[in-house]
Amino acid sequence: MEKIRLKSMSKRVLVLALLACGVCSFAAAQSGAPAGTVDFNDFKPTEIVTPIFSEILVIPFPQGFVGASARTHDDFYINEMVLKGETVDHWSQMVTQTGRRGLSSKPNVTPQGYLNAIAGGFKRMCPDTFAAKGLGATTVSGHDGFVAWASCGTLNSGGYAHSESTLFICIKGTEDYYTVQWSERGPASSAPLVYDDDATWGGRLKKLSSVKTIGRAPAETPHPGAVDPK
Repeated sequence: MEKIRLKSMSKRVLVLALLACGVCSFAAAQSGAPAGTVDFNDFKPTEIVTPIFSEILVIPFPQGFVGASARTHDDFYINEMVLKGETVDHWSQMVTQTGRRGLSSKPNVTPQGYLNAIAGGFKRMCPDTFAAKGLGATTVSGHDGFVAWASCGTLNSGGYAHSESTLFICIKGTEDYYTVQWSERGPASSAPLVYDDDATWGGRLKKLSSVKTIGRAPAETPHPGAVDPK
């Protein structure tokens, strides 16, 4: 199994990792967009359409999830969705979108390297039960990307010990970097967890495989597809 270091799977560890690698947390999603025109009526009601900096991130709507928290600060944007009835503090599954403004202009940053850099913070939280697997390079809307999975067998957050695993799709956009993540919490494990590429995680990767990005104009606003279609 190819081990790599990846983005934090808890909010506390995420902040530590972002600070450690010089990535400021939580940025505005509506700024710095290039010229262009997008007709939001062209999107399906089963898609989540999120303008993030210079592009629109479009992902398939994960059934059963609702919006829980969207935050911005400086050059980082994050939007979290949890299963109905759960919260950002107590959840069993979470789907997350992030954006890092202007990072694509740095020639020494790659999608795999981006995930590697952000990982240091959370690996320190579970050095004995950490596991990760690089699933390979990909292309999203003509952009370079990388897919990976990472896990902590035991992580203490939200007042209790649990395992936490995340599937990542990282995209190097025209100007900005984006990630789409699917996370799961379960019982704490004294040993590293093993990636399941056929059942759970393979199915989730297939559900997210239609992710795409589209250039946007400054005045464009989110589409109703970003709301739970029920």
